[in-house]
Amino acid sequence: MIKLKLTTVGNSSGIVIPKEALARLKVKKGDTLCLLETPDGYELSPYDPSFEEEMEAAGRISRRYRNALRKLAG
Repeated sequence: MIKLKLTTVGNSSGIVIPKEALARLKVKKGDTLCLLETPDGYELSPYDPSFEEEMEAAGRISRRYRNALRKLAG
């Protein structure tokens, strides 16, 4: 378990994440993290679940219109 400390950032609050935790998350300063509410509490992750939904929708569209997309690409 890693304890995170709340700190003031302008008019907001922020958390300080230790360098080791950032390395394990494979993130760096400026990256976006998602705070997900789960049945067990909250989870902090670089994974954005809405991105997966968007990619699934794009896959459905590309399968449905594959012939038209091939013509446009050629």
